Amino acid sequence: MKSPDRLLIVDDVPDNLFLVRTILEEEGYKIITSSNGHDALKIIGAEPPDLILLDVMMPLMDGYEVTRRIRAMKELPFIPILLITAYDRANAVKGLDLGADEFIRKPIEANELLARVRSLLRLKHSIAERDRIDRQRQDFVSRLTHDLRTPLVAADRMLGLLQDGVLGEISPEIHEALTIMGRSNHNLLEMVNKLLDVYRYESGSKTISLQSLNLKELLEQVVQELKPIAISKNLELSTDLINLSEIAEIKGDRLELLRVFNNLIGNALKFTESGGVHVSLKADASEAVIAIADTGTGIPLEEQPFLFHRFRQGSHQKQGSGLGLYLSHYIINAHNGRILVKSPNLDSQQGSTFFVYLPTIAL
Repeated sequence: MKSPDRLLIVDDVPDNLFLVRTILEEEGYKIITSSNGHDALKIIGAEPPDLILLDVMMPLMDGYEVTRRIRAMKELPFIPILLITAYDRANAVKGLDLGADEFIRKPIEANELLARVRSLLRLKHSIAERDRIDRQRQDFVSRLTHDLRTPLVAADRMLGLLQDGVLGEISPEIHEALTIMGRSNHNLLEMVNKLLDVYRYESGSKTISLQSLNLKELLEQVVQELKPIAISKNLELSTDLINLSEIAEIKGDRLELLRVFNNLIGNALKFTESGGVHVSLKADASEAVIAIADTGTGIPLEEQPFLFHRFRQGSHQKQGSGLGLYLSHYIINAHNGRILVKSPNLDSQQGSTFFVYLPTIAL
């Protein structure tokens, strides 16, 4: 049997509390009361109710301020707020702008109060059900992704053994077929790993290990690793990197930031057919700015707002999972940084530039 909805009534006038409580208790709701905003916030923080009925005109902390503080408590689930006011409509609108969901005018009429309470509770239950389904979906995908990774890793190792001839000599034709299979399996494993990390970041279970980093050295490592791709495509991969150690200390997770810059510089090379990619680094005592500029075809303006969304791929014909930029966005956010794109370049009227901003700690 479903437990009754818990309603919190906040009013400094005992007669008002008694009236509203009596009306709602007769409908079977479980009622909690508070005579001031400070106590109400403590109750909400300790055990969030399903609905809050909040008087606007109270001493010390009025209903507007209570509403503002509730909406600032980001860890709370969604809780509808019904303002009870003797003010005119303009003042009620102020409460709605601060985050309230509905208002009712004094003197209170029982049928109107019950109708508004039922309406807001339907909204509450609808959002709660949507969130529950979304959590189940995310949990299912996370578990499925984790389970898929094990056989893919095993297949990757087995294909490697076959290619190396550990299990017997193979013909050139079979070796070529195994190479293609290995490449496909590796791409799928990379996609699964990305998806698993995406769900870890989204659920808050992913932790990053912060340490002192020299971004110049980190970027030089990425550029060196990706040089063969540039050479194979006859592209120039150039850098303009300052020595951060003389300016500021960077705190970051080395492996996660390597992943971000491998993805950004790798993408720039992938989508550039002629010209080159330029990586630059500038910093001061508060912020480091990394720019990755390419001379590719650029990103259409209508696609740019969705570039860092999950599974969003551009109109290009290149293969990809649509997760790389989404994951990069999460990683940079976890470092209290920002990532954005400008395309086309203002100078060349073509290509794209990705900017990564990371906080620095002054020496």
